[in-house]
Amino acid sequence: QVQLLESGGGLVQAGGSLRLACAASGFTFSSYTMGWFRLPPGEEREFVASIIWSGSRTDYADSVKGRFTISRDNTKNTVYLQLNSLKPEDTAVYYCSKRSRPFYYTSDVGRPESYDSWGLGTQVTVSS
Repeated sequence: QVQLLESGGGLVQAGGSLRLACAASGFTFSSYTMGWFRLPPGEEREFVASIIWSGSRTDYADSVKGRFTISRDNTKNTVYLQLNSLKPEDTAVYYCSKRSRPFYYTSDVGRPESYDSWGLGTQVTVSS
């Protein structure tokens, strides 16, 4: 079965950095677009970033563009999210997700409905 396990969250000061990782198993990782979403406290789930199967194309939410970097290592079945210049509004549970169809890319990468599997999340807290 599909398993996604996030790690790397923690408490940091504004302006600091974290590196999140998502270890994937149970499917052919190199065939799928992977995404990161987040759930801020008291708010709705929102798209953060995605990366296609080969790693050659990435997409970012405007709110994180220039600060966050998504990457993947298909030899390790792992997708990463580098969080730099963190702001208090970045505080959220961050979730790793898998696109529902292999070798598939459309402009709706930011829609949760485009993904069919989710990790349990890792908490990122940014203090002022």
